[in-house]
Amino acid sequence: MPHAQHPFELYDIDHLLTAEEIAIRDTVRRYVDDRIRPEIDRWFESGEIPARELAREMGAMGLLGMHLTGYGCAGLGAVDYGLACLELEAGDSGIRSLVSVTGSLAMYAIHAFGSEDQRQTWLPVLASGQSLGCFGLTEADFGSNPGGMRTMAKRDGDDWILDGSKMWITNGNVADVAVVWARTDEGIRGFVVPMDTAGVTANLIHRKMSLRASVTSELVFDSVRLPGDAVLPGVGGLKGPLSCLNEARFGIVFGTLGAARDCLDTAIDYAITREQFDRPLAGFQLTQRKLADMGVALGNGMLLALHLGRLKDEHRIRPEQVSVGKLNNARTALDIARESRSILGANGVTLEYPVIRHMNNLESVFTYEGTNEMHTLVVGESLTGIPAYR
Repeated sequence: MPHAQHPFELYDIDHLLTAEEIAIRDTVRRYVDDRIRPEIDRWFESGEIPARELAREMGAMGLLGMHLTGYGCAGLGAVDYGLACLELEAGDSGIRSLVSVTGSLAMYAIHAFGSEDQRQTWLPVLASGQSLGCFGLTEADFGSNPGGMRTMAKRDGDDWILDGSKMWITNGNVADVAVVWARTDEGIRGFVVPMDTAGVTANLIHRKMSLRASVTSELVFDSVRLPGDAVLPGVGGLKGPLSCLNEARFGIVFGTLGAARDCLDTAIDYAITREQFDRPLAGFQLTQRKLADMGVALGNGMLLALHLGRLKDEHRIRPEQVSVGKLNNARTALDIARESRSILGANGVTLEYPVIRHMNNLESVFTYEGTNEMHTLVVGESLTGIPAYR
Protein backbone atom coordinates (compact mmCIF):
# COMPACT_ATOMS: atom_id res chain seq x y z
CA MET A 1 0.00 0.00 0.00
CA PRO A 2 1.54 3.36 -1.00
CA HIS A 3 1.83 6.06 1.66
CA ALA A 4 -1.10 8.45 1.32
CA GLN A 5 -0.84 11.87 2.93
CA HIS A 6 -3.98 13.36 4.46
CA PRO A 7 -5.05 16.44 2.45
CA PHE A 8 -4.56 18.85 5.37
CA GLU A 9 -1.08 17.43 6.00
CA LEU A 10 -0.12 18.89 2.62
CA TYR A 11 -0.59 22.33 4.21
CA ASP A 12 0.53 21.38 7.74
CA ILE A 13 -2.74 22.81 9.06
CA ASP A 14 -2.18 21.54 12.61
CA HIS A 15 0.85 23.85 12.84
CA LEU A 16 -1.58 26.78 12.57
CA LEU A 17 -3.78 25.60 15.47
CA THR A 18 -3.34 25.91 19.22
CA ALA A 19 -3.31 22.86 21.48
CA GLU A 20 -6.78 23.82 22.76
CA GLU A 21 -8.15 24.11 19.23
CA ILE A 22 -6.75 20.69 18.30
CA ALA A 23 -8.24 19.17 21.46
CA ILE A 24 -11.70 20.60 20.69
CA ARG A 25 -11.48 19.47 17.08
CA ASP A 26 -10.45 15.96 18.07
CA THR A 27 -13.20 15.70 20.69
CA VAL A 28 -15.87 16.59 18.13
CA ARG A 29 -14.28 14.29 15.56
CA ARG A 30 -14.48 11.36 17.98
CA TYR A 31 -18.12 12.11 18.68
CA VAL A 32 -18.89 12.17 14.97
CA ASP A 33 -16.96 8.93 14.38
CA ASP A 34 -18.61 7.12 17.28
CA ARG A 35 -22.16 8.51 17.19
CA ILE A 36 -22.95 10.00 13.80
CA ARG A 37 -21.14 7.94 11.16
CA PRO A 38 -22.61 4.55 12.21
CA GLU A 39 -26.16 5.92 11.86
CA ILE A 40 -26.09 8.71 9.30
CA ASP A 41 -26.79 6.63 6.20
CA ARG A 42 -29.90 5.19 7.83
CA TRP A 43 -31.07 8.62 8.99
CA PHE A 44 -30.48 10.09 5.55
CA GLU A 45 -32.26 7.25 3.76
CA SER A 46 -35.26 7.30 6.11
CA GLY A 47 -35.43 11.08 6.33
CA GLU A 48 -35.66 10.85 10.11
CA ILE A 49 -33.24 11.96 12.80
CA PRO A 50 -33.32 11.81 16.63
CA ALA A 51 -32.81 15.57 16.83
CA ARG A 52 -33.73 16.03 20.48
CA GLU A 53 -31.50 13.18 21.61
CA LEU A 54 -28.58 14.51 19.60
CA ALA A 55 -29.18 18.03 20.91
CA ARG A 56 -28.92 16.82 24.51
CA GLU A 57 -25.71 14.97 23.70
CA MET A 58 -24.14 17.92 21.93
CA GLY A 59 -25.41 20.30 24.60
CA ALA A 60 -23.62 18.20 27.22
CA MET A 61 -20.46 18.61 25.14
CA GLY A 62 -20.88 22.40 25.11
CA LEU A 63 -21.41 22.63 21.35
CA LEU A 64 -24.67 24.62 21.37
CA GLY A 65 -23.94 28.35 21.42
CA MET A 66 -20.33 27.45 22.16
CA HIS A 67 -19.05 30.82 20.88
CA LEU A 68 -21.38 32.79 23.19
CA THR A 69 -20.54 33.80 26.77
CA GLY A 70 -22.56 33.37 29.94
CA TYR A 71 -25.95 31.71 30.47
CA GLY A 72 -24.44 28.23 30.36
CA CYS A 73 -22.60 28.81 27.06
CA ALA A 74 -19.01 27.66 26.65
CA GLY A 75 -17.57 31.05 25.70
CA LEU A 76 -15.06 29.61 23.22
CA GLY A 77 -13.42 31.34 20.28
CA ALA A 78 -14.45 31.66 16.66
CA VAL A 79 -11.82 29.21 15.43
CA ASP A 80 -12.93 26.69 18.08
CA TYR A 81 -16.48 27.01 16.80
CA GLY A 82 -15.39 26.79 13.18
CA LEU A 83 -13.40 23.60 13.75
CA ALA A 84 -16.37 22.05 15.54
CA CYS A 85 -18.59 22.93 12.56
CA LEU A 86 -16.03 21.37 10.21
CA GLU A 87 -16.03 18.07 12.09
CA LEU A 88 -19.82 18.02 12.46
CA GLU A 89 -20.31 18.58 8.73
CA ALA A 90 -17.75 15.90 7.94
CA GLY A 91 -20.42 13.70 9.50
CA ASP A 92 -23.32 15.40 7.73
CA SER A 93 -24.46 18.92 6.85
CA GLY A 94 -27.74 18.25 8.67
CA ILE A 95 -25.93 17.67 11.96
CA ARG A 96 -23.98 20.90 11.61
CA SER A 97 -27.22 22.71 10.68
CA LEU A 98 -28.91 21.50 13.86
CA VAL A 99 -26.08 23.03 15.88
CA SER A 100 -25.63 26.24 13.91
CA VAL A 101 -29.34 27.10 13.68
CA THR A 102 -29.79 26.66 17.42
CA GLY A 103 -26.52 28.38 18.37
CA SER A 104 -25.74 30.95 15.67
CA LEU A 105 -29.28 31.96 14.76
CA ALA A 106 -31.76 31.43 17.61
CA MET A 107 -29.34 31.70 20.55
CA TYR A 108 -27.24 34.45 19.02
CA ALA A 109 -30.33 36.57 18.32
CA ILE A 110 -31.50 36.27 21.94
CA HIS A 111 -27.97 36.75 23.31
CA ALA A 112 -27.24 39.84 21.19
CA PHE A 113 -30.64 41.53 21.06
CA GLY A 114 -32.83 39.98 23.73
CA SER A 115 -33.90 41.28 27.11
CA GLU A 116 -32.27 39.91 30.22
CA ASP A 117 -35.44 37.96 30.97
CA GLN A 118 -35.39 36.41 27.47
CA ARG A 119 -31.75 35.46 27.91
CA GLN A 120 -32.28 33.92 31.33
CA THR A 121 -35.37 32.03 30.15
CA TRP A 122 -34.03 30.53 26.95
CA LEU A 123 -30.25 30.53 26.69
CA PRO A 124 -29.44 28.03 29.48
CA VAL A 125 -31.96 25.43 28.26
CA LEU A 126 -30.85 25.89 24.65
CA ALA A 127 -27.17 25.63 25.57
CA SER A 128 -27.81 22.37 27.43
CA GLY A 129 -29.81 20.90 24.54
CA GLN A 130 -32.87 20.45 26.76
CA SER A 131 -34.63 22.79 24.34
CA LEU A 132 -34.09 23.44 20.64
CA GLY A 133 -34.42 26.68 18.70
CA CYS A 134 -35.25 27.72 15.17
CA PHE A 135 -35.10 30.96 13.19
CA GLY A 136 -37.96 32.30 11.10
CA LEU A 137 -36.83 34.73 8.40
CA THR A 138 -37.22 33.13 4.96
CA GLU A 139 -40.67 33.07 3.38
CA ALA A 140 -41.92 31.07 0.41
CA ASP A 141 -41.77 34.11 -1.89
CA PHE A 142 -38.94 35.99 -0.18
CA GLY A 143 -35.62 34.19 0.11
CA SER A 144 -32.82 36.48 -1.06
CA ASN A 145 -35.08 39.51 -0.51
CA PRO A 146 -36.07 39.25 3.17
CA GLY A 147 -37.10 42.90 3.17
CA GLY A 148 -40.16 41.90 1.16
CA MET A 149 -41.52 39.64 3.91
CA ARG A 150 -45.28 39.56 4.41
CA THR A 151 -45.39 38.22 7.97
CA MET A 152 -46.90 40.97 10.13
CA ALA A 153 -47.07 41.77 13.83
CA LYS A 154 -49.57 44.39 15.00
CA ARG A 155 -50.09 45.98 18.37
CA ASP A 156 -53.24 45.00 20.23
CA GLY A 157 -53.20 46.83 23.54
CA ASP A 158 -50.11 45.65 25.38
CA ASP A 159 -49.87 42.52 23.19
CA TRP A 160 -48.78 41.70 19.66
CA ILE A 161 -50.76 39.72 17.08
CA LEU A 162 -48.52 37.77 14.70
CA ASP A 163 -49.76 36.54 11.30
CA GLY A 164 -47.89 34.98 8.39
CA SER A 165 -45.65 32.06 7.53
CA LYS A 166 -41.99 31.13 7.20
CA MET A 167 -40.48 28.49 4.91
CA TRP A 168 -37.45 26.17 4.92
CA ILE A 169 -37.06 26.41 8.69
CA THR A 170 -34.45 24.02 10.10
CA ASN A 171 -35.53 22.42 13.41
CA GLY A 172 -39.06 23.77 12.96
CA ASN A 173 -40.95 20.65 14.04
CA VAL A 174 -38.66 19.87 16.97
CA ALA A 175 -38.00 23.40 18.23
CA ASP A 176 -39.28 24.73 21.54
CA VAL A 177 -38.77 28.36 20.60
CA ALA A 178 -38.57 30.34 17.36
CA VAL A 179 -37.02 33.72 16.73
CA VAL A 180 -39.42 35.16 14.14
CA TRP A 181 -38.93 38.32 12.11
CA ALA A 182 -42.00 40.30 11.07
CA ARG A 183 -43.10 43.64 9.70
CA THR A 184 -44.52 46.08 12.25
CA ASP A 185 -45.53 49.73 12.21
CA GLU A 186 -42.08 50.31 13.73
CA GLY A 187 -40.27 48.45 10.92
CA ILE A 188 -38.98 44.87 10.94
CA ARG A 189 -38.72 43.44 14.46
CA GLY A 190 -37.77 40.11 15.96
CA PHE A 191 -40.01 38.12 18.31
CA VAL A 192 -39.29 35.27 20.69
CA VAL A 193 -42.13 32.83 20.06
CA PRO A 194 -42.58 29.66 22.15
CA MET A 195 -43.65 26.95 19.74
CA ASP A 196 -46.50 25.81 21.99
CA THR A 197 -48.22 29.21 21.68
CA ALA A 198 -51.80 28.98 20.36
CA GLY A 199 -51.96 29.60 16.62
CA VAL A 200 -48.43 28.37 15.86
CA THR A 201 -48.22 25.40 13.49
CA ALA A 202 -45.16 23.60 12.15
CA ASN A 203 -45.60 21.57 8.96
CA LEU A 204 -42.84 19.09 8.16
CA ILE A 205 -41.45 19.37 4.61
CA HIS A 206 -41.26 15.97 2.96
CA ARG A 207 -39.74 14.59 -0.26
CA LYS A 208 -36.40 16.36 0.16
CA MET A 209 -33.43 14.96 -1.74
CA SER A 210 -30.97 17.04 0.30
CA LEU A 211 -30.44 17.54 4.04
CA ARG A 212 -32.56 14.49 4.70
CA ALA A 213 -30.90 14.02 8.09
CA SER A 214 -32.33 17.36 9.18
CA VAL A 215 -35.78 18.59 10.19
CA THR A 216 -37.08 21.19 7.72
CA SER A 217 -40.45 22.86 8.21
CA GLU A 218 -42.95 25.51 7.28
CA LEU A 219 -44.05 27.67 10.20
CA VAL A 220 -47.55 29.18 10.13
CA PHE A 221 -48.72 31.92 12.50
CA ASP A 222 -52.49 32.40 12.65
CA SER A 223 -53.46 35.33 14.90
CA VAL A 224 -50.77 34.37 17.40
CA ARG A 225 -51.10 36.52 20.51
CA LEU A 226 -47.76 37.40 22.09
CA PRO A 227 -47.07 39.50 25.18
CA GLY A 228 -45.54 42.90 24.72
CA ASP A 229 -42.19 41.69 26.00
CA ALA A 230 -41.92 39.00 23.27
CA VAL A 231 -40.18 41.50 20.99
CA LEU A 232 -36.37 41.58 20.90
CA PRO A 233 -35.68 45.03 22.35
CA GLY A 234 -32.10 45.41 21.16
CA VAL A 235 -32.49 45.80 17.41
CA GLY A 236 -34.81 47.01 14.66
CA GLY A 237 -34.79 46.64 10.88
CA LEU A 238 -32.93 44.07 8.81
CA LYS A 239 -29.72 44.64 10.75
CA GLY A 240 -30.94 42.09 13.30
CA PRO A 241 -31.57 39.06 11.11
CA LEU A 242 -28.66 39.83 8.77
CA SER A 243 -26.18 39.96 11.65
CA CYS A 244 -27.49 36.58 12.83
CA LEU A 245 -27.04 35.19 9.34
CA ASN A 246 -23.43 36.36 9.34
CA GLU A 247 -22.85 34.29 12.47
CA ALA A 248 -24.31 31.20 10.79
CA ARG A 249 -22.42 31.85 7.55
CA PHE A 250 -19.16 31.89 9.44
CA GLY A 251 -19.86 28.34 10.62
CA ILE A 252 -20.58 27.34 7.04
CA VAL A 253 -17.19 28.68 5.92
CA PHE A 254 -15.62 25.93 8.03
CA GLY A 255 -18.44 23.38 7.84
CA THR A 256 -18.41 22.97 4.08
CA LEU A 257 -14.74 22.02 4.26
CA GLY A 258 -15.65 19.12 6.52
CA ALA A 259 -17.97 17.67 3.90
CA ALA A 260 -15.35 18.31 1.22
CA ARG A 261 -12.61 16.67 3.27
CA ASP A 262 -14.73 13.58 3.83
CA CYS A 263 -15.40 13.35 0.08
CA LEU A 264 -11.73 13.76 -0.81
CA ASP A 265 -10.60 11.26 1.85
CA THR A 266 -13.07 8.78 0.41
CA ALA A 267 -11.92 9.43 -3.16
CA ILE A 268 -8.24 9.00 -2.26
CA ASP A 269 -8.85 5.74 -0.40
CA TYR A 270 -11.01 4.43 -3.22
CA ALA A 271 -8.53 5.43 -5.93
CA ILE A 272 -5.68 3.67 -4.13
CA THR A 273 -7.56 0.41 -3.58
CA ARG A 274 -9.72 0.23 -6.72
CA GLU A 275 -7.98 -1.39 -9.69
CA GLN A 276 -8.73 -0.94 -13.37
CA PHE A 277 -6.53 -2.25 -16.20
CA ASP A 278 -4.45 -4.09 -13.57
CA ARG A 279 -3.39 -0.98 -11.67
CA PRO A 280 -4.96 1.27 -9.01
CA LEU A 281 -7.00 4.24 -10.21
CA ALA A 282 -4.63 6.45 -8.23
CA GLY A 283 -1.82 5.43 -10.57
CA PHE A 284 -3.40 7.17 -13.57
CA GLN A 285 -2.36 10.73 -14.37
CA LEU A 286 -5.92 11.98 -14.89
CA THR A 287 -6.94 10.69 -11.46
CA GLN A 288 -3.89 12.22 -9.81
CA ARG A 289 -4.67 15.56 -11.41
CA LYS A 290 -8.21 15.41 -9.98
CA LEU A 291 -6.90 14.56 -6.54
CA ALA A 292 -4.16 17.21 -6.66
CA ASP A 293 -6.59 19.94 -7.73
CA MET A 294 -9.02 18.97 -4.99
CA GLY A 295 -6.27 18.83 -2.37
CA VAL A 296 -5.05 22.31 -3.27
CA ALA A 297 -8.57 23.75 -3.34
CA LEU A 298 -9.38 22.20 0.04
CA GLY A 299 -6.15 23.47 1.61
CA ASN A 300 -6.67 26.97 0.24
CA GLY A 301 -10.21 26.98 1.59
CA MET A 302 -8.91 25.96 5.02
CA LEU A 303 -6.33 28.75 5.04
CA LEU A 304 -9.10 31.23 4.18
CA ALA A 305 -11.35 29.87 6.93
CA LEU A 306 -8.59 30.09 9.55
CA HIS A 307 -7.70 33.63 8.49
CA LEU A 308 -11.34 34.69 8.82
CA GLY A 309 -11.54 32.92 12.17
CA ARG A 310 -8.53 34.81 13.49
CA LEU A 311 -10.08 38.09 12.28
CA LYS A 312 -13.33 37.21 14.02
CA ASP A 313 -11.55 36.38 17.26
CA GLU A 314 -9.92 39.83 17.04
CA HIS A 315 -13.38 41.41 16.40
CA ARG A 316 -12.12 42.70 13.05
CA ILE A 317 -14.14 40.65 10.57
CA ARG A 318 -16.46 42.47 8.18
CA PRO A 319 -19.66 41.08 6.59
CA GLU A 320 -18.20 41.11 3.08
CA GLN A 321 -15.29 38.99 4.31
CA VAL A 322 -17.73 36.40 5.61
CA SER A 323 -19.32 36.49 2.14
CA VAL A 324 -15.92 35.80 0.58
CA GLY A 325 -15.59 32.73 2.79
CA LYS A 326 -19.09 31.43 2.17
CA LEU A 327 -18.85 32.09 -1.58
CA ASN A 328 -15.49 30.38 -1.99
CA ASN A 329 -15.82 27.46 0.38
CA ALA A 330 -19.38 26.41 -0.45
CA ARG A 331 -18.49 26.49 -4.14
CA THR A 332 -15.21 24.66 -3.55
CA ALA A 333 -16.84 21.98 -1.42
CA LEU A 334 -19.53 21.27 -4.00
CA ASP A 335 -16.92 21.04 -6.76
CA ILE A 336 -14.87 18.59 -4.65
CA ALA A 337 -17.93 16.47 -3.94
CA ARG A 338 -18.80 16.27 -7.63
CA GLU A 339 -15.25 15.44 -8.70
CA SER A 340 -14.93 12.84 -5.94
CA ARG A 341 -18.13 11.25 -7.16
CA SER A 342 -16.61 10.93 -10.63
CA ILE A 343 -13.64 9.01 -9.21
CA LEU A 344 -15.95 6.55 -7.49
CA GLY A 345 -17.88 5.96 -10.71
CA ALA A 346 -21.13 4.05 -10.22
CA ASN A 347 -20.22 3.34 -6.59
CA GLY A 348 -20.34 7.08 -6.03
CA VAL A 349 -24.12 7.21 -6.29
CA THR A 350 -24.82 4.73 -3.48
CA LEU A 351 -24.99 5.28 0.27
CA GLU A 352 -22.24 2.69 0.68
CA TYR A 353 -20.00 5.74 0.36
CA PRO A 354 -20.69 9.22 1.80
CA VAL A 355 -19.99 11.22 -1.35
CA ILE A 356 -23.46 11.43 -2.95
CA ARG A 357 -24.98 12.27 0.45
CA HIS A 358 -22.51 15.13 0.93
CA MET A 359 -23.00 16.22 -2.65
CA ASN A 360 -26.78 16.41 -2.27
CA ASN A 361 -26.46 18.23 1.05
CA LEU A 362 -24.02 20.75 -0.36
CA GLU A 363 -26.52 21.69 -3.05
CA SER A 364 -28.61 23.12 -0.19
CA VAL A 365 -25.66 24.67 1.63
CA PHE A 366 -24.65 26.33 -1.66
CA THR A 367 -28.04 28.06 -1.60
CA TYR A 368 -28.96 28.74 2.02
CA GLU A 369 -27.62 31.51 4.26
CA GLY A 370 -27.28 33.62 1.12
CA THR A 371 -27.14 32.12 -2.36
CA ASN A 372 -23.95 31.92 -4.36
CA GLU A 373 -25.31 34.75 -6.52
CA MET A 374 -26.02 37.06 -3.58
CA HIS A 375 -22.59 36.58 -2.04
CA THR A 376 -21.06 37.21 -5.47
CA LEU A 377 -22.86 40.56 -5.55
CA VAL A 378 -21.78 41.40 -2.00
CA VAL A 379 -18.16 40.85 -3.03
CA GLY A 380 -18.74 42.74 -6.28
CA GLU A 381 -20.15 45.72 -4.43
CA SER A 382 -17.21 45.66 -2.03
CA LEU A 383 -14.76 45.79 -4.95
CA THR A 384 -16.58 48.42 -7.00
CA GLY A 385 -18.69 50.41 -4.57
CA ILE A 386 -21.67 49.82 -6.86
CA PRO A 387 -24.62 47.69 -5.63
CA ALA A 388 -25.98 45.47 -8.41
CA TYR A 389 -28.70 43.55 -6.60
CA ARG A 390 -31.57 44.72 -8.80
